[in-house]
Amino acid sequence: MKRPLKLKAVILVLLVVVLPTALAQHLNAQGPATFSGQRAFDAMRHLVAFGPRPPGSESLAESRRWIIHQLLLAGCHVDQDPFVASTPIGPIKMVNIIATIPGASPSVIMLAGHYDTKLFNDIRFVGANDGGSSAAFLLEMARILGRRKNKYTYWLVFFDGEEAIQTWSATDSLYGSRHLVQKLSADGDLSRMQAMILVDMIADKKLDIRRDGNSTPWLSDLLFKAADRLGYSHDFLKNQLTAVEDDHIPFINAGVSALDIIDLDYGPENSFWHSAQDTLDQCSPQSLEIVGRVVTALLQELDNSPRIH
Repeated sequence: MKRPLKLKAVILVLLVVVLPTALAQHLNAQGPATFSGQRAFDAMRHLVAFGPRPPGSESLAESRRWIIHQLLLAGCHVDQDPFVASTPIGPIKMVNIIATIPGASPSVIMLAGHYDTKLFNDIRFVGANDGGSSAAFLLEMARILGRRKNKYTYWLVFFDGEEAIQTWSATDSLYGSRHLVQKLSADGDLSRMQAMILVDMIADKKLDIRRDGNSTPWLSDLLFKAADRLGYSHDFLKNQLTAVEDDHIPFINAGVSALDIIDLDYGPENSFWHSAQDTLDQCSPQSLEIVGRVVTALLQELDNSPRIH
């Protein structure tokens, strides 16, 4: 998984779904959607029920099918991005999931997280917070963004292979994000990206998100201003700095403005991180909702930012 206090880091099968007219009218009649921490937590619960979900496993394939189904129900266009990763234990088939929500502009804002869990042979690691929270967050954002008229196009990306298979290194980590940056560069689509917002480990009951020194400063500034404005300065600690290697790093290296929203202080002295204690009872729907509200406010700021075009 990501490391604190260091500079961290096809053939696409297009599945298109259109909401039935009656359902779409029902959703529109409900008015603007707001982020529900409880709905996101329920999605986490569903993902955890699949058990450990390391890359290449059947449990990850099952969770991927469920995620795609939820995205289709939300009205997204869904691409699967399969690739074969070269790992220390041999080649592993991995699949990124990319949900597209068209906007008035073809310029893209990416919301991203990972949906795999780290491979352990000695513990049962279900990754409620580490893998589960980011995937659940993205599913709830799909519900919100799919029900509104958006100024920009959104890509909601679920990365496979974020975790190291053995020991974190430049070549044993961030498989999905490294692959996607290469693919987007080759296809000429990377230039469409205006901002990349990554979430990771955001369901901790004791939420404390620090400013990531590897993130693009102007995006970090907007994030913490939004948190302050909403009254969440206790949860978003703008004056405490860390530096994290995570799935935003390949995009930063490729020249894309990117932001990592992560709580790497999970349990006493971070003791729940990569442990059998990363379970639902250590997580909170309130934390998910706080992050959801702040990110939603951040997206509103980006709609009016002169840096986005």
